[in-house]
Amino acid sequence: MSETPLARLLAEERRPDALTAFRIARRRFIDGRRIEMGELATELGVNRATLFRWVGSRDELLAEILWSLAKPTLALAVQEAPGEGGQRIAAISGRFARLMDDAEFFRAFLRREPERALRILTTRAGTIQARVVEAVETLLDEEISRGRLNPPLPPHDLAYLIMRIIESFLYADLITGEQRDIDGAERAITALLR
Repeated sequence: MSETPLARLLAEERRPDALTAFRIARRRFIDGRRIEMGELATELGVNRATLFRWVGSRDELLAEILWSLAKPTLALAVQEAPGEGGQRIAAISGRFARLMDDAEFFRAFLRREPERALRILTTRAGTIQARVVEAVETLLDEEISRGRLNPPLPPHDLAYLIMRIIESFLYADLITGEQRDIDGAERAITALLR
């Protein structure tokens, strides 16, 4: 009886690699667990130096996990967005913020490690903010090229400002101690893009 390619792959002893480390860490994160590099290395059967060589620092790994979850969330918000021009951009931004806020794993991370979360999510120390700004800039460019938006600022500056508005409302409890107001982000972006 001949083996299928899949059967051969399943029979092989797969050596852990960076992707295996990422998948295990992502699963733990979604389960609301803290990512510990020592535990992850032990589970993979490698030393910490190897793990760090594969995935970078703990913050870099967390940033990649967060982006792997934020990217499809943003895509869903874009897919569901009604309207056009500034109304569409505001709807996308509001929906993205709501979906992130509703994700229990995301809220658990913010509660468990607020300083680290803000550093990874809102500063150059992480790559999330830059990636979301780039995605929003692309959306702005699409609306501008279709003649549906005449923005008050250059697209990159506007995308950055939109991201900062989302952050201000989404992380208000961590930044100022005030209650989060996710709908406020959409209202503020709508006012900006009128």
